[in-house]
Amino acid sequence: MGKNAINKGENMALLVIDVQKGLFHRPHPIYKAEELLKNINNLVDRSHENAVAVYYIQHANKSSLMEGSEAWEFHPQIQPEEVDTIIHKRYGSAFQETPLGEALSKNNVGTVVITGLVTHGCVRATCLDALRLGYKVILVTDGHSNSNKNATKYIKKWNKTLGRNGAELRMTEEVQFP
Repeated sequence: MGKNAINKGENMALLVIDVQKGLFHRPHPIYKAEELLKNINNLVDRSHENAVAVYYIQHANKSSLMEGSEAWEFHPQIQPEEVDTIIHKRYGSAFQETPLGEALSKNNVGTVVITGLVTHGCVRATCLDALRLGYKVILVTDGHSNSNKNATKYIKKWNKTLGRNGAELRMTEEVQFP
């Protein structure tokens, strides 16, 4: 657990952050987009097989991801199922002014597995808030990305920084669901 972590609950949850169409249409493409989508879907499938809750986080803003627009929609390869929960947000952290914390608490979740977009934005903010709130955080090192021209540097930097802050770093195939 993170430095300040308390045992919030026994269950795990998978968070899929902002894998939305508009983020795939930037001047620089999402780094290793196909691998990212494959890894996230692998985690979603294994979560479903093991009765682990999946939360899809969907960001909205007034510019590139306007609520209801095509850009705001989930990527076609990332589609929530009826058993999954969709959390809408307007800030970087999936916990800020959303029902996520309450939903996790209601489901006795103490460990969150974090994937999605973008590394140095919403993934970073959600990881840091989850750690601050006492969750055990598993950051999937090959399960987040960004569209920056220096994408690999951002991924390495934030994997290292978030690991130093208490997140467990695991590759997709290393994530174990109960």
